[in-house]
Amino acid sequence: MPETFALYDRKEKNTMAYGNSSRGGRSASGRPQNSRGGRPGAPKSGAGKGGAKGFGEKKYGDKKFGEKKFGAGRAGSGRGRGTELPKRERRAPGRPYRSGEAFANERGEYRVSNYAGPHRPRRPRNAPVDHYEFYDHDGVRLQKLLAQAGVASRRVCEEMITEGRVTVNGEVVTELGVRVDPSKVTVQVDGMTVQTNDKLVYMAFNKPAGVVSTMEDPEGRPCISDFLRSSMSERVFHVGRLDVETEGLLLLTNDGELANRLTHPSYEVPKTYLVQVPGPMEPGVGAAMKKGIRLEDGVTRVDEFKLVDSTPGHVLVEVTIHSGKNRIVRRLFDAVGYPVERLVRVEMGPIRIGSQKQGTVRNLSKVEIGHLLASVDM
Repeated sequence: MPETFALYDRKEKNTMAYGNSSRGGRSASGRPQNSRGGRPGAPKSGAGKGGAKGFGEKKYGDKKFGEKKFGAGRAGSGRGRGTELPKRERRAPGRPYRSGEAFANERGEYRVSNYAGPHRPRRPRNAPVDHYEFYDHDGVRLQKLLAQAGVASRRVCEEMITEGRVTVNGEVVTELGVRVDPSKVTVQVDGMTVQTNDKLVYMAFNKPAGVVSTMEDPEGRPCISDFLRSSMSERVFHVGRLDVETEGLLLLTNDGELANRLTHPSYEVPKTYLVQVPGPMEPGVGAAMKKGIRLEDGVTRVDEFKLVDSTPGHVLVEVTIHSGKNRIVRRLFDAVGYPVERLVRVEMGPIRIGSQKQGTVRNLSKVEIGHLLASVDM
């Protein structure tokens, strides 16, 4: 074999022994070869700066691609063009972030396990809440009950409970997860009772003149039941009464305790009326009615007296009184010499008739029910 061919054969064997391939192996001298599979024995220009023929030294504008500062990755690989961090920002894996800083697991942030990566700490379980006397395993969660009653969203109701603003049967509840039976407990938020029993009905009826304040009338006159929906499944009754010719607000409910307290004299629930009487009215009538007028069943006084309007021959007066005696407003004005021409009750406790049309019945809102129950300490 000629010497030239023998030398070429030795170089080829050395190249194969050290793995020179199209992926950029190393020559017998240990230096990186060209990464594009150039012919064996080709000059190794640019091998240390990217290695690939025509790539390691080629310029585009004033930048050199394949150099280390442009993220060429491994020398001679010809791969990876992402930005590489400077040496001062590198850190060995598993070492603290800064000098003197403890490892994450040493600081108690993560728990050590056989799995790779950090883990969130376990959420502590809620303490058992079945120690309350009113706790019902088959009941409704307290925060859900409040949200359904229209107090607020469920998340806000949870905050109210943890802040100690909610009481059940007079006992403050600060723990989540309490279950109650809505029909057997009294729930209050900031001292105001929340109506949670769906079977209790509260309505406002704007009674027209000529309607009898009863559910049935043997004489066939118009009564309250004529204005109720026939589809109502709950039986209701009226709170107090208005005489046939008196118009205005009349409450309807099936809550017997509320009806009893609204009509009981000890709770002194105020009622406001608009009274039309003949005019003009002499000065001092309002002061005399506030001081008290003696009637056949005792002295009766009004809480407030206000002149609303005056037209030729008529005067409109607004009076507030807490007495529940029969025909008390008509008897008071008769006693001072001004017989009533028209009488309309516009307010009872915190409930107002507002713009409700005559002869209509509406359900009270959750807020109105709460204020109504609070007015009689329920």
